[in-house]
This record gives sequence, structure tokens and C-alpha cells, in this order.
Amino acid sequence: MAQEWNIRPRGHVCSICAQPFVDKKPCVSVLRETDSTYERLDCCLACWKATPRDWEPFSVWEGEYEAPAPAQIRNEPVKKETAEELLRHLIMLEDPAMQNVVYVLAVMLERGKQLIERDAKPHESGGILRVYEHKKSGDTFVVLDPRLRLDQLGEVQQQVVELLSGTHALGDKTENAKVENEELKPKSGS
Repeated sequence: MAQEWNIRPRGHVCSICAQPFVDKKPCVSVLRETDSTYERLDCCLACWKATPRDWEPFSVWEGEYEAPAPAQIRNEPVKKETAEELLRHLIMLEDPAMQNVVYVLAVMLERGKQLIERDAKPHESGGILRVYEHKKSGDTFVVLDPRLRLDQLGEVQQQVVELLSGTHALGDKTENAKVENEELKPKSGS
């Protein structure tokens, strides 16, 4: 099963015919599982329907292409990390100690209508792999739902609040998790 995944943006041209997408027209997004990763394909509807495949998609969904908006310049003296920026950062770090935080951030963004859940598949760990698409940019996020218990939620929410408020730096959290894991390992030569 593929394990490697980072955020993949929506393409601006069809993966099959290489024609640019037209704003507000339908397109098909596909995740294809390979040996070690997921490959994202974005296709115009006609190409997707007409092209024969000898493989099954991991996930497929139809959406409406939105041309990227021109970049806006903001005049912010202090940059506060948003939930979306934090989620992107944590996914790029691929730190297993932060998987619960990643999941809670994804759920927050889904409830805030920034992410749309496109698919969900069982994972060998007992959790669920959830495929989210960013509503505006079309970026795809594959997030492991670790099936948090209610008694775990308070601690994870506190971590999210601390990271978003800037009370604790991200390095502090991942370093603390590593130290806790080291303390649980048996000492050699004892």
C-alpha cells in the first residue's frame, strides 16, 4: 500500500490531452495508488470518460475548475499561522507524533467549509484515510483519521490551540513527543 503523500495542487491542464482547463468548467480529479505513493491526475471530463484504463483509481471525484486568483499582497506586521498553514506545514513534516493534530486541523477546516471530504478508505492501522480537497485551490490532502477516543480529544485540542496561538513553537511539540518516546524505551545495559 502506498504510504508517501504530500499535498498535491490541482493541475491547470488536463493530464491526458494537456489542454488548459477553463474556469468554472467540470474536471475530474483522480488519485492513483502506486507502490510507494499516490499520483494525482486532473482530467477534462471527456478525456476521463474516453481513456481506457488497466488500473482502478484509489479515489476519484468530479469538481469545477477554478482559475487561480491573482496573488494579494497583505500588510501584516506579525504573521499569525492559520489552521490551513499549520496543516500544510505539519503534513510536509510527516511527523507521526503530530498525526492527531493533523486530523483535528483537517476536521476544523472541513467544518469551516475550506476542505471538502472526497473519499474515505480503511487503513491497515485501523484508522481511516480521508481524502480532502481544498475548496478554492483544489489541493488534495490525504489525512489519517486515527479514530481518536473522546478522552484523547482534550489534549489534542490543547496542542492545536497552543500551536495556532503561538504559545508553543512546532519544534517544541515534536521534540517533546520524541523525548517522551525515548523515555518509554528500555535502557540497554541496565
